[in-house]
Amino acid sequence: MSANQTLHTTAAAALAELLPTMTPLNATVHPGGIPAGVSAAEAVMASFVGALSADVALVLTDGSSMAGAGGGAAPGFVSLQDVLRPAFERATSVLGAGVLGESRTDDASALFADQETVVFELGGAGQTAGWFAIRIREHALSGSGARTSNESVLGKLGRINNVEMTLTVEIGRTRMSVRDVLALEPGRVIELDRSAGAPADVLLNGRLIAKGEVVVVDQDYAIRITKILDVVEAAS
Repeated sequence: MSANQTLHTTAAAALAELLPTMTPLNATVHPGGIPAGVSAAEAVMASFVGALSADVALVLTDGSSMAGAGGGAAPGFVSLQDVLRPAFERATSVLGAGVLGESRTDDASALFADQETVVFELGGAGQTAGWFAIRIREHALSGSGARTSNESVLGKLGRINNVEMTLTVEIGRTRMSVRDVLALEPGRVIELDRSAGAPADVLLNGRLIAKGEVVVVDQDYAIRITKILDVVEAAS
């Protein structure tokens, strides 16, 4: 099995492990792409960009029930994309450092049909919960051609210099069940996983890139960057 084939399988297993289902799921390679009669017109998709980049998509046999895992007591409170986001993050984390774009609902038929795509059937207890597609794109940056490849990548990135990205400052986080979230009310104190005075995280499209301290500028909050993280630190 090649390195990329191993990554495909590891990513699919990681995704299956984190999907919010009543029955544990297994990921099995499904030769020939998505089965005939199954539509990928409303798949949940995302793209990952890094040293290894990838396109991923998930088609569910019953998306409404899985969306209910995000807050069935309040329809629309949490979208299916939000519910699946942690699973997508877990799957693409096996590719190393990079940025996972926003999840979206779109037609993934072309991705499922691509010869470079590996399709997995997600099943458990004798039933199929859905199909997961992943297409990995490798950027060759080794050997004597590394400098040329880097320059080529930088040249391409120059074309999107004016594209806006979301920069987020995070002072801490915690995990809560949907039940606890729905029980929130004014005056409730939520304890975060960080002590007072600790550096804040600076995230670009959800990926940690720097550390900083919160300051006030003209009565507005701002962030003073204290450390830019390298690829290894950001991935850890």
